[in-house]
Amino acid sequence: MAVARRKPLQNRQVASLFLFWCVSVGGANTIRYSVAEEMESGSFVANVAKDLGLEVGKLVARGARLVSEGNKLHFRLHRKTGDLFVKEKLDRESLCGKADPCVLHFEIVLGEPLQSFRVEVRVFDINDNAPIFQNKEPLLKIPESTPLGSRFPLQSAQDLDVGLNGLQNYTLSANAYFHLHTRFRSHGPKYAELVLGKPLDREEQAEVNLTITAVDGGSPPKSGTAHIRVVVLDVNDQVPQFSRLVYRTQVPENSANGSLVVTVTATDLDEGTNKEITYSLAQNPEAILQTFQIDSKTGEVRLRGPLDFEATETYDIDVRATDGGGLSAHSKVLVEVMDVNDNPPEVMVSSVSSPLPEDSPLQTVVALFTVRDRDIRVGGKITCFLREDFPFVVKPTFRNSYSLVTDRSLDREAVSGYNITLVAMDTGPPNLSTETVIEVLISDINDNPPMFQKDSYILTVRENNSPAVFIGKVHAEDLDLGENAQVTYSLLPPKSGDLSVFAYISINSDNGKLYALRTMDYEAIQDFQFVVKATDGGFLTLSSQVTVRVVVLDDNDNRPMILYPLQNGTLPCNDLVPRSAEAGYLVTKVVAVDGDSGQNSWLSYHLLKATDLGLFSVQSQNGEIRTLRQISERDPMMQKLTILVQDHGQPALSTTASLNILLVDGFSEPYLRFWDPSKDSRKVNSTTKYLVISLAVLSFLFLLSVTVIFIIHIYQKIKHRDKFTIQEHFYDDCNFPNNLVQGEGNGSLSQPCPYEICSASGTGNSEFRFLKRFMPNFPFPHATGEVKTEDRSSLPTDSDRNRSRRSDDHNQVSDDYM
Repeated sequence: MAVARRKPLQNRQVASLFLFWCVSVGGANTIRYSVAEEMESGSFVANVAKDLGLEVGKLVARGARLVSEGNKLHFRLHRKTGDLFVKEKLDRESLCGKADPCVLHFEIVLGEPLQSFRVEVRVFDINDNAPIFQNKEPLLKIPESTPLGSRFPLQSAQDLDVGLNGLQNYTLSANAYFHLHTRFRSHGPKYAELVLGKPLDREEQAEVNLTITAVDGGSPPKSGTAHIRVVVLDVNDQVPQFSRLVYRTQVPENSANGSLVVTVTATDLDEGTNKEITYSLAQNPEAILQTFQIDSKTGEVRLRGPLDFEATETYDIDVRATDGGGLSAHSKVLVEVMDVNDNPPEVMVSSVSSPLPEDSPLQTVVALFTVRDRDIRVGGKITCFLREDFPFVVKPTFRNSYSLVTDRSLDREAVSGYNITLVAMDTGPPNLSTETVIEVLISDINDNPPMFQKDSYILTVRENNSPAVFIGKVHAEDLDLGENAQVTYSLLPPKSGDLSVFAYISINSDNGKLYALRTMDYEAIQDFQFVVKATDGGFLTLSSQVTVRVVVLDDNDNRPMILYPLQNGTLPCNDLVPRSAEAGYLVTKVVAVDGDSGQNSWLSYHLLKATDLGLFSVQSQNGEIRTLRQISERDPMMQKLTILVQDHGQPALSTTASLNILLVDGFSEPYLRFWDPSKDSRKVNSTTKYLVISLAVLSFLFLLSVTVIFIIHIYQKIKHRDKFTIQEHFYDDCNFPNNLVQGEGNGSLSQPCPYEICSASGTGNSEFRFLKRFMPNFPFPHATGEVKTEDRSSLPTDSDRNRSRRSDDHNQVSDDYM
């Protein structure tokens, strides 16, 4: 008789398309739905967004996704609409087996902020499986002397459905000898027993054929059949008897294969072969036959396969004892599986927030995870903790669900990432644990300013350098990452507002290299300093500053300048020496200066040429000219000397000075007048002392007058600044930058010489009136539009200044040079 396992799709119950759902949101944020099995893929379950109280667009914005506790996800979420659909056809029997209710668990995880909701979907059973007998044609051998009322257990029919859709009843085909009695097992399906209602007579009927039908409670009901062949044996009047009707025992689930479970014993009062008893496991489900075995001679029941308390807690075993005459008796063995702590906790990480910004506040959720322990009665309590001392802590959220949160501040510069070892441990005994590593990277924020390698920098540059020459660099490092660590360099203007430094120095904003923009002159400026600012590339920029001092190194670029004797292109200077002078007599002294510094300004004096090289000598250190011997009558009256003045630079520079020495018997001899060209020279030498003193006094008075006039001029400008505009009738002082300019040639740079460029007021053009050296003026506006200037007759005129300079060229020497 054929048994249909499943009906075609078109014959399924209309109720399989029915969807019943319910929502229950409790304190644990759990949503519950119910669906019927065998629903087609894409079937609508519920609108999750509505049940969560969220707007539809929030699911997309927060990246909603489903996370299953198992390895497979049976549902899918439409983010735009919030609808939950069946991903594939659900088969309750393959998902849950005989477990009832059948509940599928998963989570809905939302981001920004990180949040999860637990969802339970119960799958209701439909009647899609018919009862099935494993043995389609069982054989029973029953002695003809079997007393009335004897019972013969039959194999149970297997129905994968549960509840009302499962196996409900058995029916037996009409016959004269047997009727059915249905019995219940403590764990397992119903089974039927054949009850003998009429004595058997082998001689009258040696074999009885029966048909048993198993019926479930579905609508319409499904059924399965088996054909029972009953063979009537000849008389054997003693049936084996078990020592117990029911054997009870307990076995730990970790017992090894071959372990003894229980020993059953049966006796037979017959003699001979009819007394020999054989034990067997009769009419048991396939699961029992794969798990247990019995020794046919001793009756020892041993393990054949592994036990698992989490899968099956008890076993109901039918044991049969058969004697040599074919008579048999049945007993029952109830095996209770004892739970042991043999399953370590399982950790399922549903979401990890990585990378994590280093400025994340405390209690920021980093990861969500759940734990479970398959051991129910032992080791069920789980403790979660972190193995390392990291700035994170495990925080429970709801039952068996936890979150990993920050409990201390983070610093990417100290630790850029963490491999967090999460330990889940049960209570045992023995204690079992599971370790799960969660990797969390720390992202950078701009919280570190650039730091210079030095507190200050000192750079050197040699004078007369080429423009745009590299003189050094500054360097700052930023501990941040990426754009936050990109450093840009710049020059800061001085606090005084003087921007002249920008005319000397330029900096490469990318690498901090410094360049001299113009030629330096040591004689004009020996050193200067400025401030360099380093700025990072963060959104909120951070910066630091450092002071850079530039020292100008001297070059030997100035020749010695002769101060005495005067070398003005006219007649050489004459000095008188009495013929009575002894050896070592001081004739005169050559005085020279050098605009350089250091070794470049050390001067030495040498006698280059002389009328008589043996008569005079020059001290190389101080330039003193002395006689080497006593002057004789034969020495010429006119002695011409050429003195070489040389510095100690590399290369050395030198200047020569010419000097005439007259040898006389006395300083007032009248015959000296024959030397006509020397008259003017003697007069000049005799009045040099007085001219120097006069020039010094005039210079002091001139500088004092200029200073007073300049102060008065500045005061008047400040006083009248708010009353008059630039367009009115007055001369304005020209504005020149207060910096040095580059000189020409290889000599010293001149001092800055400012000029005043003035234009006529009240005219229609900008015609220049004059260009002159800067001298302060005092403009006062008048109603007529004319500018009244102060009488300057008291100031030196141009001719006075020219005469003063000429006099200075001839006479500027000190008393030591006389």
